[in-house]
Amino acid sequence: MIDMGSNSFRLVVFKYEPGGWWTLIDEIREATRVSAGMGDEGVLKPEPMDRALHTAAVFSSFLEASGVERVETVATSAIRDASNRDELLERIRDRTGLKVRVISGAEEAWYGYLAIANSTTVTDGFGIDVGGGSVQIMHIGGRRLVEAESVRLGAVRVSEAFLPDEHASPKQMKALRKHVVRQLSEFEWWDAGEGLRLVGLGGTIRNLAAAAQKRLELPDVDVQGFMLTRDALEELIEELVSRPASKRGSVRGIKPDRSDVILGGALVVAAAMDLGGFTELEATEAGLREGIFFERLLEGREPPLLEEVRRESVQNLAHRFRTDDEHVHHVARLSLQTFDALREAGLHDLGDTDRELLWAASLLHDIGVTIDYDDHHRHSHYLILNSGLPGFSPRELELIALTARWHRKGEPDARALGALEEEGDDDRLQLLCGVIRVAEQLERSRDRSVAEVALDRDKKRVRLYALINGSGADPSVALWAAQRSSGLLADAIGKPVEVVEARK
Repeated sequence: MIDMGSNSFRLVVFKYEPGGWWTLIDEIREATRVSAGMGDEGVLKPEPMDRALHTAAVFSSFLEASGVERVETVATSAIRDASNRDELLERIRDRTGLKVRVISGAEEAWYGYLAIANSTTVTDGFGIDVGGGSVQIMHIGGRRLVEAESVRLGAVRVSEAFLPDEHASPKQMKALRKHVVRQLSEFEWWDAGEGLRLVGLGGTIRNLAAAAQKRLELPDVDVQGFMLTRDALEELIEELVSRPASKRGSVRGIKPDRSDVILGGALVVAAAMDLGGFTELEATEAGLREGIFFERLLEGREPPLLEEVRRESVQNLAHRFRTDDEHVHHVARLSLQTFDALREAGLHDLGDTDRELLWAASLLHDIGVTIDYDDHHRHSHYLILNSGLPGFSPRELELIALTARWHRKGEPDARALGALEEEGDDDRLQLLCGVIRVAEQLERSRDRSVAEVALDRDKKRVRLYALINGSGADPSVALWAAQRSSGLLADAIGKPVEVVEARK
């Protein structure tokens, strides 16, 4: 998938099974800045065209060498709006053989919507995609695209028009904000209303979210699901304004090649949020490229949407690092049965979200074995954090990873959450890790000899009944291992745990 954007050209390679699992396996990005100098004339200049042609040639050589089977190449705002675009596209085709599809603003918004709907849990809300040449705004209702518009407010475009100097004056910034409000005011549906969520995508927003994340000293994970508040955005704007344009790329989280346009993009986002009454923006790592990819992956669905983003992202990651499917699914089943039985007995007050995090950790607890069995719990933690799980927030991602991290041994410590830690997290992690640890040991022989679990309690102890699967099953290893590993769960619920055999 090649995206010829106004600020940069990007090639990404996906490997997938139609309708099944998928993964990003390669990426090349080049800041071509093809829109540089277009101005009101709408003419691509010679130097940017040469950069674009050279980058296209590099991409073409990569594709030829790597054997990619299917190529989709699209061009967006700058090329779309250029009066001499045909000249550039013809030169690209003659030199590389690449056939570029120039997509309309409506198509660009459609693919942005698909990226949002397949990477977040937004059912009713809004989206904003800030590119180099244009901004796409979207209204989503019932997971369907209700309204969409493409407006010429891209970061490169507004920076050249309003912030052309090394230092931005208050007057220039005020004029830019007014221009954004004037352009977007005609769309009455751009209104947060009853607290509807706003999701942002595109390189500008990813950079702004990354910078805000680093200012908060949060764990170093990607920005998927990060909530960029309006206040945090304004603080970041103030920091960017304090530096000359050529130095803004030195702000942690901002790419150097966005140095001269990131302030313009930030002001567009701020003005759009103010106009719509949005107090925060949820960032997603997905974008135009992923939107186009999902259209291919989910061919035959109308619209091409994943049924449950959180569940399918966990299952996709589990499939990518496939170990023993029957084992991890059985550990998940036993974990949830134990969690539910403890809750019904009044031994914890964790909710359905914690239950879902436990399920995710159970499915992913062994993926570290693909690196090495020794310390695979640590490897699983690393892979979960660095692979990411669309649909989950950074905090939820950390909790899933830490539950997998302590599924075998060790003392859970909520301080590992860093700035994401909340009151009660020590108790939360102790319970989740205690449950998955016992479930893992009940399936220690990987033979499903323990089919189910049940529970009863008295004043002194909790009895966890391991319901044995059939008369011929030998549960001795499972019972021994589970009892031996029950201490953490006992500490979490404040009662000794006795693991007892019971025949179905």
